[in-house]
Amino acid sequence: MFRTSDIVLIAVMVSAAALTFKTKREAEEQLAAVHKIQAQIRYEEDTIDLLKADWSLLTQPSRLQKLAETYKSQLEL
Repeated sequence: MFRTSDIVLIAVMVSAAALTFKTKREAEEQLAAVHKIQAQIRYEEDTIDLLKADWSLLTQPSRLQKLAETYKSQLEL
């Protein structure tokens, strides 16, 4: 009914299909990991921007001048 070559070819095709499925699955997992890392990077960049804005606000010369005048005696200036 089936020749040996037919069985070998069927086995090769099934193996190729399984390998293709496995490769696709691994690629999808890697893509999900990349998206997760990109989201973390965006979060960290947003945090950095927020901290830079805070730093800019905290180091304004007028604010520092007011603080220096307020705490002049404690700073012993």
